[in-house]
Amino acid sequence: MLIYIKNSLILTVALLVLTSCGGFDRTKAAKDQPTNAYDRVKKNIEEGRGLRLGNTFGSKNSGDFLFASSNALWRATLEKLDFIPLANVDYAGGVIITDWYGSIESDEEIKIAVRFLTNEIRSDALNVTIYKRECVTVNNCETSKIENKTNNEIKASILKRAAILSNEAKAKSKKKDD
Repeated sequence: MLIYIKNSLILTVALLVLTSCGGFDRTKAAKDQPTNAYDRVKKNIEEGRGLRLGNTFGSKNSGDFLFASSNALWRATLEKLDFIPLANVDYAGGVIITDWYGSIESDEEIKIAVRFLTNEIRSDALNVTIYKRECVTVNNCETSKIENKTNNEIKASILKRAAILSNEAKAKSKKKDD
């Protein structure tokens, strides 16, 4: 009996919500609607039927990719890590992660993860993390994070190459404008 009352109450509330919104009123013909999408949006907003998110979430540059292939920092990182297979490359998320890399004779492998914090070429623009995996057997491996000067060397190398690529792009753009 309690379930019946609960279901009846939910159904009543749902019907009230739907009818109060005019959800069942579909009397407008297609010929009365503008064919241009922008005109339809404008008409719907004027009638109070539209929803416009616009800059609701603070993004004025929706559709702009900050880490696109034209980004010097991104390209420099790919150039510097071209000796190692890549496992994950996501320029929209600003992450490059390599696959495990090591020599056949050694039981040690490394993995490099680069996170882009900004698309500007500066010292705090990216974070380089190196992981080391030592395997005794195939299924018996220990992974640890390496924090030494190699992280900073890779980071400095990427930043230097990015500065060169950026200067080349500016020179090419300036030459094209002349």
